[in-house]
Amino acid sequence: MPAESLSDLSLDRDVRSAASFRQVAERLDAKTLRELYRRQLDTAPRRGAAGKKYLGERDGQLPKRGARADADQLAIALANHARRGGRALALPARLPGEEPGSLTLLDDHVPLDAGRGAAVQGAERVDLLGIGPGDRMAVVVLRWLPPGAARGATGDTPLRALLEGLARCAVLEANRETLAEELAAGFGRTLSPQPPLLYLIAAPRYWELCRRRESQRGAAWIRELERLARLVEQGDEGEASEALGIGVRFLGLSLEGQPAWEIRDGAPTLLSEPRLTTAWEWTAGRVRPKPRPKPKSGPAEPKIVEADLERPPRPYQVSASFAAGDRIEHPTLGLGVVQGSIGPTKIEVLFDGVKRVLVHHR
Repeated sequence: MPAESLSDLSLDRDVRSAASFRQVAERLDAKTLRELYRRQLDTAPRRGAAGKKYLGERDGQLPKRGARADADQLAIALANHARRGGRALALPARLPGEEPGSLTLLDDHVPLDAGRGAAVQGAERVDLLGIGPGDRMAVVVLRWLPPGAARGATGDTPLRALLEGLARCAVLEANRETLAEELAAGFGRTLSPQPPLLYLIAAPRYWELCRRRESQRGAAWIRELERLARLVEQGDEGEASEALGIGVRFLGLSLEGQPAWEIRDGAPTLLSEPRLTTAWEWTAGRVRPKPRPKPKSGPAEPKIVEADLERPPRPYQVSASFAAGDRIEHPTLGLGVVQGSIGPTKIEVLFDGVKRVLVHHR
């Protein structure tokens, strides 16, 4: 059954499978993404209409340890770090010489449901919400693994993270007016009318393990995710009307030391300054063509020893000795040329293109 929205597609079995998510990504185009985004936007829960807020609504309970809980604690630590110091995170440049701007984090675990069963599975909340370049709404999908992790969470793939992020962008964009009012009242920030920015931020170990899933360091799925990011922002070539205008970035989060944070006064606190990096190098999505198979070599052409014309033909005798290049007159086989010896008492002789073994030196 076809997916009805981005959040539905994010829960698809093939999207969640490390072995098949790239094939799903290859089949997605700008038109499909736009249709799924519009359906997500049209069916988005409305917290404002239900008398609920988006910002400052985390219940204060500390997530327990675990694959998902680590990312939850890190989100709290990053938001607290930004609020305490008022510091924005510098964004890495996409291209040399680019002025990338910065990301200001404002709140973590922003709920998207409206209560009474109005939650959207796959888009229940936003890990981190902030303001990006141009005062655009910034939606962060956060993934974290410690440096020594051997594997990621079951069912988690980069494509699933991208689809979940786009679904959350749709829900927030559907509630832009309410959210803009809360941002102005709570943080004194003005929200741009431009489409959101989506940042998929993960630990370097997360991206490293993802890239181990395929040959060529995961180049094929990186190429597909970069293609989808371009389609979301710009649409197909010549079809700009299919574009959603959402800027998508894949980033790494560098934190020094282990552990990277600790609990102080009941809240996760970073132990070093966070730094954003690119998730992979500029050329990571280039897939090298498979080398052409080398032609199978057939059997080597037999080497033919030509007759030594300076030596006269000799009649064949079992007791006589012959060397390569000698001409032999055989009473039955005719005139032949000795090709070489085979052991101490046998020689190979070529008669009219056919090699024969004769006895000599006996």
